[in-house]
Amino acid sequence: MRFRHPDGSTVHLAYCTNVHPAETLDGVLAQLRDHCEPVRRRLGRDRLGIGLWLACDAAHSLTADPASLRALRAELDRRGLEVVTLNGFPYEGFGADEVKYRVYQPDWTRPERLAHTTDLAHLLAALLPEDVTEGSVSTLPLAWRTPFDPRSAAIARTALTTLAARLDALEELTGRSIRIGLEPEPGCTVETVAEAVTALSGVPSPRIGVCLDTCHLATSFEDPRTALAALATAGITVPKAQLSAALHAEHPHLPEVRAALGAFAEPRFLHQTRTSTAAGLRGTDDLPEALAAPDGSHAPGSGAGLPDATPWRAHFHVPLHAPPAPPLDSTLPVLQETLALLVGGPHPLTRHLEVETYTWQALPPDRRPRTRARLADGIAAELTLARDLLTDLGLKELP
Repeated sequence: MRFRHPDGSTVHLAYCTNVHPAETLDGVLAQLRDHCEPVRRRLGRDRLGIGLWLACDAAHSLTADPASLRALRAELDRRGLEVVTLNGFPYEGFGADEVKYRVYQPDWTRPERLAHTTDLAHLLAALLPEDVTEGSVSTLPLAWRTPFDPRSAAIARTALTTLAARLDALEELTGRSIRIGLEPEPGCTVETVAEAVTALSGVPSPRIGVCLDTCHLATSFEDPRTALAALATAGITVPKAQLSAALHAEHPHLPEVRAALGAFAEPRFLHQTRTSTAAGLRGTDDLPEALAAPDGSHAPGSGAGLPDATPWRAHFHVPLHAPPAPPLDSTLPVLQETLALLVGGPHPLTRHLEVETYTWQALPPDRRPRTRARLADGIAAELTLARDLLTDLGLKELP
């Protein structure tokens, strides 16, 4: 979906296909048919943007076979779909029964991560619509926090610098500008925007910026205005933003609230949980740890539980249009505030927006879509909400 900003520039809205398990090229082609095109039809649009997730096997197939890449481009066109952004965070196995910590491998200390992201940049340059010259790829925020030492940081910094040089060469070759956004996430070595500013200070390239995920921002209790001001001061760009909402519990000490939270504790994804206290941010690596009886340490990964006198937020991407029932809520207001700052001013701070609710099948059983049709209905409803937020900010939806 495309929108005209009041300054005349185009802002793109897509939804991320990592919600549909597909590790191979055949799987990607099937999801275009079975999921993406039905969402487009529900929205009544001739054209729908998708934030394509290409696992390493699918990306390798496309890189090794130019005919397959041409066929994918033709299939996108045939089904009324367009791609200006890729989700390069998960490398493989995102549809597995248990993902958890595996999603952070390989990290930016490993050559496979650099090679994969380079491949994605080249593929995106070939998949961009004819009238679009700028693409974006979101990626892992360097690594999970442990083990990660100064030597690891230096290796990751060198890899990003190498990537930036490759992206420069790619633009010279193709005329397409591809930018990369590190995606701060709770528990990673780059957990917050402030940490992203520090990490990127050693990578002086406008090609490498931040992918701002509003669920992650909210989970870490970051103030959107402060975060974006810090990026602006440091001269760090926002190649893309992911529109997502976290799980919010205002009164986690109440038994009924803890019981409601327990329904979201599931075995597939990691749901880092945080609370902001007078002593600072406290957290656990997963929701079951947060719900454990506190022992006083509250260090992430300690299994110690969380202080429960202040609100909790959990890294669980809940559907934008359907917040959980009371006594829980979502952080949709953080998304709304961030979006207003990103595109509600005289000029957009990013032109790529991606709805990223990949947890539909991890929701409590009574909230999961049981058919493809119901999943398509839900994704279309999320995109409708995002579209309405954008038009309320003065952007005009384009055909």
